[in-house]
Amino acid sequence: MTHLPAHQATPAADTQGTTLARTPPHDLHAHLADRLGEAARGWLDQALDEAAAHPGAHGPISVWELRLAEAGRRCGPEHADAARILILHAARADTDALTRVYAQGTAAERRAVLHALPHLVPGPQALPLVEDALRTNDTRLLAAAVGPYAARHLDAHHWRHAVLKCLFTGVPVTEVADLERRAHADRELARMLGDYAAERTAAGRPVPEDLHRVLTLTDPTATPPAPAADHGPNGAEGPHGKES
Repeated sequence: MTHLPAHQATPAADTQGTTLARTPPHDLHAHLADRLGEAARGWLDQALDEAAAHPGAHGPISVWELRLAEAGRRCGPEHADAARILILHAARADTDALTRVYAQGTAAERRAVLHALPHLVPGPQALPLVEDALRTNDTRLLAAAVGPYAARHLDAHHWRHAVLKCLFTGVPVTEVADLERRAHADRELARMLGDYAAERTAAGRPVPEDLHRVLTLTDPTATPPAPAADHGPNGAEGPHGKES
């Protein structure tokens, strides 16, 4: 049996956070096969076969895009995100296709696109989708946006603001991929966190525990974390932008 990482052990967590983005498609498929009923497994296998046989865009809407819309009804809401990611992967959706699905899709379909980015897009071309998600107040969309793709490609300025947005909205910072490495010795992030903590204190509001955790990670005297074993599509490790 394939297990997803322990920090999201409950079945309902299939549709939250960045676990799906960090899980290779093969393992994700095995995870679903263990949990779906016979009818749902049959539907998913057929949807994946269709997507693989007719990848990319075909006419106003491709058959695999229709399957994305059906996933919640066919696989159940707790497994729909994973099923959509697998369909996008089987369809070899490129940046244009992902952008179309994101622009036209429901919040759930947008989440699946964000989860699928590290599996499908090797470069920064899809960053506008991440940046759009970071402008929302939908916490599940925000959590999906701060996964491995953002860790690899988001520049330091936007990444810092993504961390602050998580603190503003209550998204756990454990969802921020590669947080320890990117936060290490980041003095500007430390300054921003300090300003936010001071504003909260002055307003008589509590300072989130996650803020203290991230502030500790910015300490330049701490031992730097080991590089994350985070690889992009085709096994290529993506770049990480960082400013001093």
